[in-house]
Amino acid sequence: MVSGNGTDDAPAGDTAPEGTAPGLPATVALYALARLALLAVIAALLSLTGLPVLLAILLGLVMALPLSMVVFRGLRARLDLALAESGRRRGAEREALRSKLRGDEPFRSEGEPERQADPGPHRPGQ
Repeated sequence: MVSGNGTDDAPAGDTAPEGTAPGLPATVALYALARLALLAVIAALLSLTGLPVLLAILLGLVMALPLSMVVFRGLRARLDLALAESGRRRGAEREALRSKLRGDEPFRSEGEPERQADPGPHRPGQ
């Protein structure tokens, strides 16, 4: 569930440390597993009513899509946050690479200390 301030109301054990976004692969996997579980529950309930299994799975797919948008609203918000963070990080990495390729000043993130170039071993005659 999403509270009024836009944060996730997940249980205390499921939250990421303050200031960090959830990992993208873990969030995608969790959302995919939740949707598959919903499909399995719907298909099982439909097959218990006497519907053939294949038809129950196909009907479950159609029913699970809109239902998962409502039931897994919190997971979708968490996935949106992880996607935004991943996009921001990739944009910064792309800009750093472009800066290095142009030969500009090396791009540093805010917390990264300035590094000096290593002169390497001195070899006479070179």
